[in-house]
Amino acid sequence: MKVKKILAIFFSIIIVFISTYSFAIDLDPEKLYAESAILIDSKTGKVLFEKNMDKKMYPASTTKIMTAILTIENCNIEDKVVVNYNAISSIPNGYSTAELITDEELTVKQLLEVLLVHSANDAANVLGMHVGGSIDSFVAMMNSKAQELGCTNTQFTNTYGLHDENHYTTARDLAIIAKYCMQNSTFRHFVSQPNCQIAPTNKHIARSFNNTNDLINTSSKNYYKYAIGIKTGYTKEAGNCLISCSNKDGFETIAVVLNTGTTHGARYEDSISIFNYAFNTFGIKKVAGKNDVITQITVNNGSKDTKNLDLLLAEDVNALTFINNDSTKIEPTINLNKNISAPIAAGSVVGNVTYNILNTEYKVDLIASHDVEKSEFLIITLRIFVIVIIVIVVIILISKIFRKKIS
Repeated sequence: MKVKKILAIFFSIIIVFISTYSFAIDLDPEKLYAESAILIDSKTGKVLFEKNMDKKMYPASTTKIMTAILTIENCNIEDKVVVNYNAISSIPNGYSTAELITDEELTVKQLLEVLLVHSANDAANVLGMHVGGSIDSFVAMMNSKAQELGCTNTQFTNTYGLHDENHYTTARDLAIIAKYCMQNSTFRHFVSQPNCQIAPTNKHIARSFNNTNDLINTSSKNYYKYAIGIKTGYTKEAGNCLISCSNKDGFETIAVVLNTGTTHGARYEDSISIFNYAFNTFGIKKVAGKNDVITQITVNNGSKDTKNLDLLLAEDVNALTFINNDSTKIEPTINLNKNISAPIAAGSVVGNVTYNILNTEYKVDLIASHDVEKSEFLIITLRIFVIVIIVIVVIILISKIFRKKIS
């Protein structure tokens, strides 16, 4: 009986140990379906995992995030748009649409919703023509924006991901674009919607669409409770693709998986594996808090009672780090302003401090803890010095005058 109890306790300890330290298990890139993949921290952009992230790939409908963000940045979402025949007539058979009709009137908001929720290709072209004046002009805007964001291996030839040998990107570049897009509250709202509706228009009855992203569909077996977007994609040449974003306790990450093959669920399986790896491995840690004293300096021309000045953090320092990181204190690098002198007002910025964690720099201002007044002693000493100089000058002048009279 004692042996059984000992064994039971031993196995219980092992189970607890494994569950507690599951973060030690790495994610094997070769076990993913995706030909190319990446995971980044959405705040810093730091790459946390990758597989062939710089390989040239076809983006399919993940292209639409660029179409969406350019529309949001260049339009009022309540603007009215009239569907142009040329915008919808070129969509090939088999590509998803919102059944837009020539001369139909919709708002930019409605078009963005069906673009990002339903992945409507006709909406992409309609928005492209509305924003750019023509498809070609809008595509030029897309490529210019990609370069502006720092994408180094991306080229667009159309608004929605129609297969083209010259329409390509990489997992890294798509993560860069997605990170930028998710900083926009309007974009974040649209990609997180599980469904959308279009009220009856001048040409069509009411329409309703479900999001193509199963990660945010609560009734799907691929539902992931931390997911908050972003966009699916599929063509025969590109395979199944997915850009997704998840947020757990304020730790937000973006994953991109490209060409997971023809199996519909593979892109979700890969993405969930990547997110689980992220949340079991990394976390956001408060390294230092607002108003923490980082160092103390002496202000040379400060008064006796105020010259010793504490320098405080202007804000919290929350850093991405390993969740099993020990509590070893991270020493910051302090940079003070040149020629610090009184008077100094409480709360004034007198320098900054930099924390380097996982090769990422976090820089925060250092502020004065209290007012530093100018030393009266120095002022009095300076006045006395000036008076002495004046007296000496006067004595010299009087002496010269006296000598001239004698001579």
